[in-house]
Amino acid sequence: MSRIIYNHDDVTRCIIGTVGLPGERQFFLQIVSDQATTCVAIEKTQAMALSERLRLMMRELRRNHLASLDELNIVLQRDDSALEFPITEDFRVGVIGITWEQDTQRILIEAQSVGDESITELLDEDEAILIEDAPDLLSFKLRIHQARAFCDRTDSIVAAGRQPCPFCGLPVDPSGHLCPRANGHRR
Repeated sequence: MSRIIYNHDDVTRCIIGTVGLPGERQFFLQIVSDQATTCVAIEKTQAMALSERLRLMMRELRRNHLASLDELNIVLQRDDSALEFPITEDFRVGVIGITWEQDTQRILIEAQSVGDESITELLDEDEAILIEDAPDLLSFKLRIHQARAFCDRTDSIVAAGRQPCPFCGLPVDPSGHLCPRANGHRR
């Protein structure tokens, strides 16, 4: 079976969304463009890390004057709409890479599916050809204002989960939890 590459150049929508109740939520990264809609399962920690890294990249772009002021100053309102249905998981994300493309003034994000456990980095096309069951790849480009709106929504979605215990910081279920700081007593 050959590697499937989901490629989106002109993204019209890029969001993190969830299905399920807090504590049981499944996170999805959904990309919509004229080409198609792609939806991949992503871990909460991966979504948080992607948002954090994108914000760091945008700060560096501004600080080092690498992006045009036109791109940096566009403001896009956060997309708070639900995931587009039907939600079909194309694959589960394993490795994510982020690159700034200076010539197009776009952020390239590549999300590679979970593959063989020995694959711990993004494969380029030449490497993928050499592997029999190379992991699938989602590749899409965002403008800076789209990345900023993506981060705002992602941070909001992550914060909407279970509230942390004031004593240990672990998430608290509606029925409480066994707090390690209280020697296993329910809080």
